[in-house]
Formats: sequence, C-alpha cells, structure tokens
Amino acid sequence: MALALDAQLLEILACPSPDHAPLRPGTPADPEAEALTCTFCGRSFPVRDGIPVLLLDEATGPDSGDTSGA
Repeated sequence: MALALDAQLLEILACPSPDHAPLRPGTPADPEAEALTCTFCGRSFPVRDGIPVLLLDEATGPDSGDTSGA
C-alpha cells in the first residue's frame, strides 16, 4: 500500500533532528512502506493511520541511535 499524504503536507514536514532536512515517502529498502525517510540522516519515521510519527525515539535507520546532532 503506497503512502497517501497530502503533497502540501509533505512539502512542510521536516526531520525532527537538528538538521531539519526534508522527508521523502517510503524507506530505502521499501519505497512503498508506510514511512517517511530523512533525506540527510536516513532515519525512517513511521506513518500510523495516516499520521506521521516524527519522534526520534520512534525512528529507525542508520543514525536512529545518534541523537547528538553531530
């Protein structure tokens, strides 16, 4: 099932890490996943019931354990 979020919402959403990079739908492993992935740090944030969960504690991915922002 493809992620269905409003295009205007996707334009304003950003990663909650200090870099605040844009988010893309899907994950690198599954472009159709119900998730949003940061274009800078690579963290993936789940989308549950159509609502993005932009909490660093909920993120998965290459830098999900690093919350230092360095």
